[in-house]
Amino acid sequence: MRVIRSVAFAASILGLMGSAALADGYKNCTKLDKASWKPASEAEAKAKAAGYEVRRSKIEGSCYEVYGVKEGKLYELFYSPEDLSLKHTIAK
Repeated sequence: MRVIRSVAFAASILGLMGSAALADGYKNCTKLDKASWKPASEAEAKAKAAGYEVRRSKIEGSCYEVYGVKEGKLYELFYSPEDLSLKHTIAK
């Protein structure tokens, strides 16, 4: 019984580690509450002004995550909803 429990525990830990490794998002952009955030459309507009073809956007943690294409390559851009500053970029 102990061996089975140990194997199950190890598998659950590895599963948790694997899911954390797959998450590549940037999640900490502001501590400001959501009622004070600027509109997501303004983050999309900033990405467009920077030359990205915006595909979609969403909220990731306390960031606006904008998916855009530039020069044929996909990017994830993370903007602070507080001041719309670009906090992080991930090239895919």
